[in-house]
Amino acid sequence: MRVQVNGVRLFVDIDGPSLVPQGDRMRDRPTLILLHGGPGADHSIFKPAYAAHLGDLCQILYLDHRGNGRSDDGDPALWTLAQWGDDIAALCDLLGIVRPIVFGASFGGFVAQSFATRHPDRLGGLILSNTAAQVQFRTIYEAFDRLAGAQAREAAQAYWSAPTSASRQRYAEICVPHYSLHPPGPDFWARIPKKDPVALQFNGPDNEMGRFDFRADLGCVTCPSLVISGDRDPIMPTAFSDMITASLQASPVTRVALKNAAHLPQFDDPQVYFAAVRAFIERILSHG
Repeated sequence: MRVQVNGVRLFVDIDGPSLVPQGDRMRDRPTLILLHGGPGADHSIFKPAYAAHLGDLCQILYLDHRGNGRSDDGDPALWTLAQWGDDIAALCDLLGIVRPIVFGASFGGFVAQSFATRHPDRLGGLILSNTAAQVQFRTIYEAFDRLAGAQAREAAQAYWSAPTSASRQRYAEICVPHYSLHPPGPDFWARIPKKDPVALQFNGPDNEMGRFDFRADLGCVTCPSLVISGDRDPIMPTAFSDMITASLQASPVTRVALKNAAHLPQFDDPQVYFAAVRAFIERILSHG
């Protein structure tokens, strides 16, 4: 479905109820909001695995960020982390969602941090998977060199330093296969509606990707947090997650560093990955 939020229609999908029968009453379940990576991708990266592993614990809400997937583009001047973060707040207002658990992967983690730092009192929990509080491009290029070789480093540096449609295509061909040690298969990538304009406007050191820095602002987050990384992730190296963990000074943080996992740990080590996310949600429920 599409809902009107801050002047655009956002595509939203929901798995599971927010209320379930329990004896003589109806029990509330938390809402887990999944924020996809990219930009220029969509929520389908989470289907069907996340509902299969977590759907018994919580209601799951998927959305495509403005300018992404099946959502309206809107004004490109509003393709910003501040706007994307405020869209989450407005969506919660519209749907009556109180204190959601917000999950952000990769670029979705940037949006999750925007929401968390702009609206810290509205969170029930924060999960940041394979993302960064500040992007250090040299660290990315070195990680590609170390984990994937010189050709991958060259393609990564060509794209991220000065994004174009041509360099983005070459990056997809040479670098994206290293996002997982156990590739999800061509159907996974084929069903993602890819949008170059939002990616080319946001990505790179001269655009907002190179300017944002949540390190100081993360100190205002007080809800429980889970920070996940994979030791073979070339695009969001482990050092980025360590930086996030150190910045969450007022939050009770759980840090999970996965071995032999890259940027898509749900494919590389699904048992350990989803067990960590489940355990975190269960702890929130036990204190709820």
